Formats: sequence, structure tokens, C-alpha cells
Amino acid sequence: MEEVEEGWDSLAVASGVVAVAFVLFMVRRWIKGGQFTEKVNAKGKVALVTGSNSGIGRQIVKELNLKGAKVYMLVRDIGRGNEAVRWMAKYGCDITRLFVRICDLNDFESVKKFVNDFDKEEDHVDILINNAGCMFNPRYSATKDGYETVCQTNYLGHFLLTDLLLPKLEAAPAARVVNVSSKLHLRADTVDLDVMNKKSEYGVMKSYARSKLASVLHAVEFTKRLRRRSSGTKVLINSCHPGAVNTDLVRIPFYRNVLKKVFGVFIWFFMKTDQDGAQTPLYCALSKKLEGVSGKYFADCGEGEVHPFFYDADKAEVLYNQSLEYCKIEPQ
Repeated sequence: MEEVEEGWDSLAVASGVVAVAFVLFMVRRWIKGGQFTEKVNAKGKVALVTGSNSGIGRQIVKELNLKGAKVYMLVRDIGRGNEAVRWMAKYGCDITRLFVRICDLNDFESVKKFVNDFDKEEDHVDILINNAGCMFNPRYSATKDGYETVCQTNYLGHFLLTDLLLPKLEAAPAARVVNVSSKLHLRADTVDLDVMNKKSEYGVMKSYARSKLASVLHAVEFTKRLRRRSSGTKVLINSCHPGAVNTDLVRIPFYRNVLKKVFGVFIWFFMKTDQDGAQTPLYCALSKKLEGVSGKYFADCGEGEVHPFFYDADKAEVLYNQSLEYCKIEPQ
């Protein structure tokens, strides 16, 4: 009798373990989010990806290369870029279609130099993924151009890069621009660049949220202006949320040196991997479902929740005009 009871106890324990494992598996699967599973051939396409030596950017480059694209990796450090190329070679990437180039978004002259040099390399650009960024900078800092670092890295640098590359984008059969934003854009209270660049207005969370909302509105207004110039434009631009990804964007030393080490397993379980985070940007860049779609915001490979400013045409227009002034671009 005791043996039977012990058998039932063991079965109950085993069943409990299986049930818990199943629940954890399903939770982890949900956390991974939408996956880009379309069979798409990118052979012959020219792609540019900023912030591509690590994290989501590196995964995006890997996937584009494996699908046949020629990819230019825009980085601040050539050494780290080349290191990323060696990493990708281990996964079967064709390194003859990977090109590392310096483009420091925190330095407008570096962005302009890259574009000038790139002009001699390619006659068009099919895909531009504005992915580089910094998150939760612990304190205010300014770039060489005198602007707040998070604002310029996440938004202004990409605004300038996109504008300068517009002739190359328009020369492509059907170009796509992807602004990698964040769900945290929903927490922004303003996109006034004068406010965003004031030292007294800096905040770890709010400055990041504001920069990401600016990226979303950039896609909205850029779409409007492109279509105003030419109703038949083939250049599409959308923004997206990659998900809560465990990357190196966070600049707070306590998070990097303590929390990631102590709670590493929990952080891994409850956050997306770089590979998962790359899925929605890839969806925006390659999906056949988005042909002709522009000025939208996506999350988990579908349309996502947007900030009320998304529907405010005046806010987007004022931001765009301010951005032209900050980047010293003549309106067209």
C-alpha cells in the first residue's frame, strides 16, 4: 500500500514539474513576440544599418546578409565592426557582402563624410535601418554639435543621415527606411527640440522616450512630404518597437555591473533576445505585406499602439522643421 502511495506521490510531482515547465515554455514563447517568417529573397539589395556591431543591429545585418543583401555596417568603432563581421562569418554569412564604415551619429561631420564617401560606392540604397541608439544615459551630456547626446544619437543623427541619403533611396526601385523606436515613446510629453536639448530638462527616462517619439513622428511627416513631392514615390518609411531586448544600450553602470550579473537568468527569461528584437525591423524592411505602406508604427510584426501626437499633424510638422534647422538642412 505504501509503495502505491509513493508511486502516486512521484506521479504527482512529475506532473507538477511538467505543468510548470509547460507554463514557463508558453510564457517564454509569448515574450519572444512576433517572428518574421516570410520567405523573402534580398539578393541584389543594398542595405545600410546603423548601430550594427552588436545587439539587434548585428542580428539585422546577419539576417539581411543571409537573405542575399549587400550590407553596409555603420558603426563608431571599426575594430568592433570587424569583430562583428568575424562573428557573422561563423553563422554562414558571406563576408564579401559585408562592409564596415564609420558613421558617428553624435558628430554631424562624421555623418556627412560617410555619405560623401558612400556616394562613390553605390548608386542607390534599397534599405536603411536607423537602429543605433543609447538608452537611459545616467546624466546629461552634449555632443560635438552641442546637442543632448540621447536626442542626437537616437533621433537627430538619423534625421540627417536619412535626408542626405534621400537621392540614393529615390534611385532604388522601391526603398524602405525603418526607424527603430520603442514602446516607451508612449511616455513622452514633448517633441520640442528646444526643450529636449536643455540641460535642465534632462531626465533618464523622459529624454529617451522623447527621442523615440520623435523617430515615430519623423516617419509620419517624412511620408507626407515625400508624397507631396511625388504621389508616385517608391520610398517608404515606417517606425517600429523591437520589444524589451536585453542589449548594451543601457548606459547605467549599476545595471551593467550589478543587476545584469546578479539577475542575469531572470533578465534573460523576461526579455527578448537580440534575434527576437530583430524580427519587427526585418518585417518592416522586407515584408511583402507592407508594399506601399508608409508612415506607420509596428510592434511584434503588426501595427502597434501609438502616442496621441501620432495623429497631430501640426506637432509632426513643427518637429520636422525644427529638425531641419538643428541639422542645418535647407528645406526643399
